[in-house]
Amino acid sequence: MRITLIGHLCRDVVHIPEESGSERITESYGGIFWAVATLANILSVEDTVYPVFGAGDDEHDAVLEKLRLYRNVDVRGIFKFKGPTNQVHLFYDRQGRHRTECSKHISDPIPFPRISPYRDVDGILINMVSGFDITLETMDLIRMAVREEHIPIHFDFHSLTLGVDAEFKRFRRPVTNWRRWCFMVNSLQLSEEEAAGLSTEQFNEQSFVHHALSVMANGLIITRDRRGGTLFRQELKKVMEYHFGGIPTNAVDPTGCGDVFGAAFLAEYVRTRDWNRSADFANQVAAAKTLFSGVEGVDRIPKMLEVRSIA
Repeated sequence: MRITLIGHLCRDVVHIPEESGSERITESYGGIFWAVATLANILSVEDTVYPVFGAGDDEHDAVLEKLRLYRNVDVRGIFKFKGPTNQVHLFYDRQGRHRTECSKHISDPIPFPRISPYRDVDGILINMVSGFDITLETMDLIRMAVREEHIPIHFDFHSLTLGVDAEFKRFRRPVTNWRRWCFMVNSLQLSEEEAAGLSTEQFNEQSFVHHALSVMANGLIITRDRRGGTLFRQELKKVMEYHFGGIPTNAVDPTGCGDVFGAAFLAEYVRTRDWNRSADFANQVAAAKTLFSGVEGVDRIPKMLEVRSIA
């Protein structure tokens, strides 16, 4: 199996309030790094992961050093740019359900010539980590490049639904050309909040799902935090729904759950072509992610899933 990952790297600084009134702060690589580390752990050493992203010149060598520890990650698509890597501060409330996000030093969009060498694969994950990861024109070029081979593209809207103000704070805003982003991708992923605020028409969820599936997207996943999520498919002009329930955990940090969900979903879909099974597997991986902070903990996920399946 060969999977290409496209999206921005960032350095996550996570702020979580403690019951004592103090604040627990963790810092690690984030963004597309979550997806790369997830695939590196859930795929075999015979598989290959091709990450395509840039790293600031102060971070580039350290990023390569970390990723070279994974035998199935090909780092040739990682490039260096001048200036700092995007830093993201995430401030959670005490319940861990709502957060304020601030992003500084957002990288330039990844150009198609950087992506083109890694299009002959079994699946492509595009994660809009910053919302500026690629342009719509690059998205069109990716689709054109792989459509004849029927290579599945999994597209995570993520921060495409976020603007950024003068103080670097992210805010929810509609995306006027959202249908063009959806066009001719195999699967779409949004959180419940992202789906509710995406369209300028302010569709309710049922109408949004209908419109999203009408632009040649094969499947749409709406994640619902601790309540799991819903997979929508259109078969013979009828919308089919598959609900996957939340998996109770003693959650420590939800940062990265959507990123690992998308990576796990695509990997399982490429392997099985089973939509429901892929959603269930991704749900299990995302639940395991809640049990630790920092991307280094991803290396524990295979053991967590083994223990969970035995229990």
